Amino acid sequence: MWNERYMDNDFVYGKEPNLFFKEWLQKFEPGYLLMPADGEARNGVFAAQLGWEVTSFDLSEEGKLKALELAKENKVTIDYIVGDLEELQFNKESFDAIGLIYAHFAAEKKSILHKKLNDYLKPGGLIIFEAFSKAHLTYNEFDPKVGGPKDINMLFSTAEIAADFENYEILLLEEKEILLEEGKYHIGKGSVIRFVGRKK
Repeated sequence: MWNERYMDNDFVYGKEPNLFFKEWLQKFEPGYLLMPADGEARNGVFAAQLGWEVTSFDLSEEGKLKALELAKENKVTIDYIVGDLEELQFNKESFDAIGLIYAHFAAEKKSILHKKLNDYLKPGGLIIFEAFSKAHLTYNEFDPKVGGPKDINMLFSTAEIAADFENYEILLLEEKEILLEEGKYHIGKGSVIRFVGRKK
């Protein structure tokens, strides 16, 4: 599915970073950043422009091609890996921040994968998270252009995020209705969970 989507000539979620990610990443000193499910790397490339050492990964070879194109266009480099988080391994406590932007995993795996990512983050490191909430299903049914999983169990609640990242100082945790304008697959009103946490 993702290879097919990213074969599109356009950048399907646009070239600009997610606004929430952009706002929060700029508050912190650059270091080593891990970007799971980074697709065409609009967020990873933005981070690299700020001076972060970026490791991005996703399932799609086509996504990687677009990502490297975008990086070249912006005169930065990112380390982009094609692979599944279940199988990838990184050094323990090797990243200063992790960006989880619309990183929706299979329902039965999402908490397990969040815990795995936690192991890769240094103490004092940051998670910046935005993804669709369980309430988003209603928005998605009303307007398919806004995108997002159609399985409610792949969507998030604030309680789930607080439980998955229980060893974090919560800088922000909220459910919010927002207007999305990200390429052709995130257009319109949606409901999201936003979380910024610092690992204790």
